[in-house]
Amino acid sequence: MAKALLLGAGLVARPLVRYLLDKGIELTIASRTKSKADRLLDGHPRGTSQAWTVDDLAGLEKLVAAHDVAISLLPATMHVVVADNCVKHRKHMVTTSYVSPEMKALDKQARDADVLLINELGVDPGIDHMSAMKIIHTVQGAGGKIASFRSYCGGLPSPDDNNNPWGYKFSWSPMAVLRAGTNSGRYLKNGVEVEIPPEKLFWDTHAVDIDGVGRLESYPNRDSMGYIELYGLRGIRTMFRGTLRYPGWSETLRRLGELGLLNLTPRDLSGFSSWAALMANLVGATTTKNLRQRVAAHLWIPADAPTLDKLAWLGVLDEGRAVGEADSVTEALSAIMQEKMPYADGEKDMIAMHHDFVAEYPDRAEHITSTLVDFGIPRGDSSMARTVSLPAAIATRMVLDGTITARGVHIPVMPGIYNPILDELHTLDIALKEQTTPL
Repeated sequence: MAKALLLGAGLVARPLVRYLLDKGIELTIASRTKSKADRLLDGHPRGTSQAWTVDDLAGLEKLVAAHDVAISLLPATMHVVVADNCVKHRKHMVTTSYVSPEMKALDKQARDADVLLINELGVDPGIDHMSAMKIIHTVQGAGGKIASFRSYCGGLPSPDDNNNPWGYKFSWSPMAVLRAGTNSGRYLKNGVEVEIPPEKLFWDTHAVDIDGVGRLESYPNRDSMGYIELYGLRGIRTMFRGTLRYPGWSETLRRLGELGLLNLTPRDLSGFSSWAALMANLVGATTTKNLRQRVAAHLWIPADAPTLDKLAWLGVLDEGRAVGEADSVTEALSAIMQEKMPYADGEKDMIAMHHDFVAEYPDRAEHITSTLVDFGIPRGDSSMARTVSLPAAIATRMVLDGTITARGVHIPVMPGIYNPILDELHTLDIALKEQTTPL
C-alpha cells in the first residue's frame, strides 16, 4: 500500500486527508498538535498521527524515509529542508507554495535521485497555472499567439455572507494578507513595463466584472513579469496578475498604510493604554480627544468618510480596547481583525478566479475568458480549503500511481501534469468555465 506523509494539520488540510484516505492511501499526519491530526483522521484505519515539531530534524528524516511521498503544508521556510530529506531518501514531495530559488537549485539532485519535487499545487499558485496553461497551449497548438493575458484571483466571503463594513473575513490569521499589502508590483501593459512600489500598491486598481458575483476590484499581485517566460509568452504585449477584493478594499488598505498600520518593524507597544492611545500616537496627536477628526485630518479625508467608519467598527479608535501583546503595529492589527472579522457558523467563503486572454491568429483574433466561482460548504469545508488542498491531494495520488512521471523540480505547467489534475478536479465540481468570442 502506498504511504504518504502529511506535514502540518492546518485549516486547509481536511479535504486532502479525506481524498487520500478514500483513495486507499496509507496516510501519516505529523503535526505539532497531535489532537488536530487525530480529528482530521477521525479514526480511519489507514490513518496514523504523530506529534512532531519543525525543530525535530532527526524525526523529520525518519518520517520522510518511512513514506513514499511527503506533502508539506508547513511554513514556506521549511519546504527546502523537507525537500533535502526527500532527495536524500529518494522520496517524492508535493507542496502548495511558491518555488524558492533554493528549491529550484535542487532540480539536478532530484533528477539524479529519480524523484519529483512538485510545487505550487494549490489554487493561486496552482489552479491558476493549470487552467491558464491549458488555454495557452491550445491557442499555440492552433497556430495562434497570446497578445494579452490578465489573470485574477481572490478568496472572499460569498456575496450572501459579505456582511461587515470591510467586505472581507478571515478563517486564519490575517497577518499573511496584511504582509501581502506591503509587496511591490510589476507587470507589462501595452508593451510598457510598470513597476509599483509598496506604498503605491493600492493606488493601482481597476474594476473586474465576474459572472455570478458582480463587480470586484483588482490590484497587482507581486511580479507578473516572470510568468512571461514561465508560460512561454515571449512577445506578449500585456501580462498582469491581480488580486481580487470587493470594492473599497484598496482604498481602506491604502489608508492603513498611510496611518502606519502596515508597519512590520518590531515595536514595543506595552506603553499604550488602549488602541485609541496607539492611534493618537500614529497620527502625531498628544491626546485621544476628538480622535476620529484627528485621524481624518492626518489622512486628508472627511471625518464621515467610509474608511473612518471601518476603523471605528473595527475598534481601533476605542479608549476601552486594549492593544494586547504584539511585536509590531501590524501584528496588533492582525489580532483585532482576527477577533472582529471571522466567518460565523454556517457562513460560506468564495474563491473567484478569472483569466482574460486576447489570442491572435493569422486570420483572426479572439477574446477568451475562463472563470471559476467556487463556494464553501456551510458547516463543511471552505472553498479555500478545497481549492488549495485538493490539487495537492490529486497530484500526490497521481505521483504514487504513476500517472505523473516527471522528475526534478516542477510546477504544474506541463500537459502531463495539469491535464489529469484538472480532469480530476472537474469530477469534484471545481472547474473553470471558458468562453470565446471573436474580435
